[in-house]
Amino acid sequence: MKLQTVFRLLPWILFCLLGVMALILKFVIPGYSFSALVCLCLMGVIAFYTLTGHLLPRFPRGMLLLRRGFTLVLCLGLLVVAVTEAVIIRFSFGSPEEDVDYVVVLGAKVRSDGPSVSLWDRIYAAYDYLEANPNAIAIVSGGQGPDEPMTEAMAMFDKLVGLGIDPDRIWREENATSTWENLNFSLDLIEEKTGQRPSKIGVLSSEYHLFRASLFTRECGVDFVGIPARTSRFPQKINHFMREVAGVWHYILLGGQYE
Repeated sequence: MKLQTVFRLLPWILFCLLGVMALILKFVIPGYSFSALVCLCLMGVIAFYTLTGHLLPRFPRGMLLLRRGFTLVLCLGLLVVAVTEAVIIRFSFGSPEEDVDYVVVLGAKVRSDGPSVSLWDRIYAAYDYLEANPNAIAIVSGGQGPDEPMTEAMAMFDKLVGLGIDPDRIWREENATSTWENLNFSLDLIEEKTGQRPSKIGVLSSEYHLFRASLFTRECGVDFVGIPARTSRFPQKINHFMREVAGVWHYILLGGQYE
């Protein structure tokens, strides 16, 4: 096969490979739907430039204007994504060395065989923080989804007690179904137990989620201290850092109560 033919077919080869990856990520590997969506977007970009390239000799003026307009929009979109991702990464380091009286541990999926990988990451991070800060109280927050065997709060409570944390230092908030509710319901629980609402709380979540959690927390009227739970699976970390860009803009456009 001539080299020129290979270069001509290369975009369509990449298009097909991305299609196969999208199918695998969507239907074979659970939890990677957003990565599948990214593959579909790349397929769309490849198809656009390839098809307009074929039409360029016949409609030079129209195709040139169309390609330039698309390129401009694409570059602006990539710039927005890059800036948003940079902020997410910056917040992902958190302030785990800062001591707080109360730390809200955000829930994650509970499977039939126990906590998901993300939830285990948060449980271990909560254990480390409570061990390093013996005066801190943890509010484990998360309700029970239709496909979960127990509340996320109960799963975290059981595992933390099993790791040796005093159960009196772990308060359960078992009604929340979103980050917005995690924070508001946890603040209500603290106020109910202590008679006052704290001015500052720690929020423990997966590192990629801390920026958005900070936006929710500040909207609740309290100061935010981020405590990161490092995502143990690297492919999952990449997927969730990409997905979080969409989550941040969902919050900016629709508000926290829709999260």
